[in-house]
Amino acid sequence: MMIASILSVLEVSLSFDNAVVNATVLRTMDVKWRRRFITWGILIAVFGMRIVFPLLIVGIAAHLGPIETLMMAIYKPEDYERYLVSSHLSVAGFGGAFLMMVFLKFFFDEEKDVHWIKIIEAPLIKLGKIEAFEILITIFSIYFITSYLSYHGKYEFFSAGVMGVVTYIAVDGFGAFMESTEKKMAGQVAKAGLASFLYLELLDASFSFDGVIGAFALTNNLFIITIGLGIGAMFVRSLTIMLVENGALESYLYLEHGAFYAIGVLASIMFLGTLYEISEVITGLIGAGFIGIALISSILYNRTKQALN
Repeated sequence: MMIASILSVLEVSLSFDNAVVNATVLRTMDVKWRRRFITWGILIAVFGMRIVFPLLIVGIAAHLGPIETLMMAIYKPEDYERYLVSSHLSVAGFGGAFLMMVFLKFFFDEEKDVHWIKIIEAPLIKLGKIEAFEILITIFSIYFITSYLSYHGKYEFFSAGVMGVVTYIAVDGFGAFMESTEKKMAGQVAKAGLASFLYLELLDASFSFDGVIGAFALTNNLFIITIGLGIGAMFVRSLTIMLVENGALESYLYLEHGAFYAIGVLASIMFLGTLYEISEVITGLIGAGFIGIALISSILYNRTKQALN
């Protein structure tokens, strides 16, 4: 029980920024899709991303079927851990690229008119006027990391990274298309909601793998890991709903910015983690630090605004 509790705290610390970013997407979705995010999303987050996703990765790496992979996880946890860790390059490439696109898309948005760290964010808005500049930066980052990898890891990381970029473009493009046509065609609101739902689940997948890997530092028992990370995932979902219903993003102006800075750092750490060993604790502390400072800045801004009025 103690290990499961620690894993829950680990999951929350690594995913707090995920909750804030989820809230930015969730507040634009209709009530029906919000409800589905709570119900379906919990099942996908706990059983899909924390159990099925790692089993799928290990199954592919070990060339085993679903049942054989599950038996390995239960009866040979050391082998399961070894295969899971060996897949780090592919997961880091895909997840890092996807999160990098999320980060850059936010700060390159020409319609973004609120800046937290103006000296950084104002120039990025100008760079965002260059067509597909975020794709160029992400691909260059992938290529840069690839150049330092060993021969056997180059193709694995680069292809996964490119797939992460392509997946982001596909989901983002699908959502934009549905939003542009929802007023013209009946039923498109639901499909736009589907695009946002898929986007949220891909975000969760990108965030979750660090927690799964970090869990093995405490235990290699699949069931304890599932319980611990599952509790943390449900807490993050509840936190996301609370942020939306309480209007926290509107009340605390820079909270969203802090979360996206944390995502940018996480994406960078996922890339650099293929070259150096970086503790998941550091990742969690940096993410929480950005959000904490953004929250304090928002409170100070609100007090200054009230004083002037």
